[in-house]
Amino acid sequence: MMQGWANIPISRSRTARTSLFFVALALVCLAMADIAITTANPWQDLMRFFWGVMTPDFFSSAGLATALLRTLAFAFVGVTLGAGAGFLLALVYRFRMVRTFCAFIRAIHELFWALIFLQFFGFHPLTGVLAIAIPYAGIFAKVYSEILDEADQEPRNLLPSGVGALSAFVYTRIPDCWEQLRTYTSYRLECGFRSSAILGFVGLPTLGFYLESAFSQGHYSEAGAVLILFYVLIATIPLWVRPRMLPFYIVAAPFFLGDGMPIMWGNVRRFFTEDIVPAPLRETSSEAFWPWLSDLVVNQALPGIWNTLLLTQMALVATGVIALLAFPLISRHFGNRLSRTGGHVLLVIARSTPEYILAYILLQLWGPSMLPAVVALALHNGGIIGHLIGRQSSTIGLRPDAPRGLMRYGYELVPRVYPSFLAFLFYRWEIIMRETAILGILGIYTLGFYVDSAIQNIQFDKAMILILVTALLNIGIDGLSRRIRRCLALQTMPTC
Repeated sequence: MMQGWANIPISRSRTARTSLFFVALALVCLAMADIAITTANPWQDLMRFFWGVMTPDFFSSAGLATALLRTLAFAFVGVTLGAGAGFLLALVYRFRMVRTFCAFIRAIHELFWALIFLQFFGFHPLTGVLAIAIPYAGIFAKVYSEILDEADQEPRNLLPSGVGALSAFVYTRIPDCWEQLRTYTSYRLECGFRSSAILGFVGLPTLGFYLESAFSQGHYSEAGAVLILFYVLIATIPLWVRPRMLPFYIVAAPFFLGDGMPIMWGNVRRFFTEDIVPAPLRETSSEAFWPWLSDLVVNQALPGIWNTLLLTQMALVATGVIALLAFPLISRHFGNRLSRTGGHVLLVIARSTPEYILAYILLQLWGPSMLPAVVALALHNGGIIGHLIGRQSSTIGLRPDAPRGLMRYGYELVPRVYPSFLAFLFYRWEIIMRETAILGILGIYTLGFYVDSAIQNIQFDKAMILILVTALLNIGIDGLSRRIRRCLALQTMPTC
């Protein structure tokens, strides 16, 4: 017993040192980062945007309803395929090759997958469906395997001898895990709606396409209508996504994907046999390959990695700050019912807005720098963690004579929720990294900027190598995050 108690100060000491290290690292990154507001009238532009949200124009675009249906269709079909493939992969996830494959496909962002498929499928519905399904399959495989591994083994031991492995799995493990599988799949479906919406930024006919068009033309009321429509879609999910209706949605969704140009399978073959082969090897000049590769690494990969890491570390700490400030907004230990309702609305907006959309809006209002990206990443991820920690804090019982106000916050609640807070924060570290890389498409000099530039210049060989670098960087951050959580005795996979 004494030995167990002795470990508590050590664990807290490690937690404090780790937290201070990451804060200091973020401050160093801040000193080296490009943080500036470059627009002439940022506050005037911001007020025009808010006025557009307050005066939405839902009838300015005839295709808005169609875009909404296609946003839903891409999400339902993509998530369904991803969940099915992920479940099958989860059954063999114990094999290292399967784990490596799943880590690789989930490390590449949906927009990167979309940019790849656009090169040979074009604006075909298959581009959007696969862009969601492939990375989601890797995510589902990881989470489903962890859920299945935690299932109670006792029901299996009670079965009579001779029962097959498949029957035992279906009748013992699945019922025990069903609620967790269903809850996580529902959460991932909501993520699928966000992923589907931002596919419009690469030209697919979803809500993101109309949002970008409205902003680029300065039609803020139209942009406000798109945002409100998206918020209503996310907020009403519990009302219309019911288990009884899911089979109907899944069967109907493919009919609303729309039509695209016929797939030219010759383009697909050329992409894999010629386009992505490094130019020196394509020209049978192997001696020129290493100078070509070193030039790519020095002038694009390394600067992209550096800026991606800078932005990720600043966004990680900013996410933690916002989460710690936000969770009292919905905790039952602070405020009243009206203030907590307002807090819930704010956090729903923050966590429902995709980082890419929020960063795009802030870039239009503040100009190109890392500041819009940091704010966008921190608001979205801070809203998610703040919501989860706020719910957890509401389950904590306090003494009748417990202090109030800042004393209650600093001495009663934060110490109790801090381990869970760190578990959630480090778990989202790799997710923040994925989003940081893809924000380069908006003009920030992360890896996504160089990937998008290579694709625009029809240099698919360079783009694929940079995407591979992005995936390896994400895999490295994911592994480091797991190691830190183990060292701090935090939950390996925090419950959402």
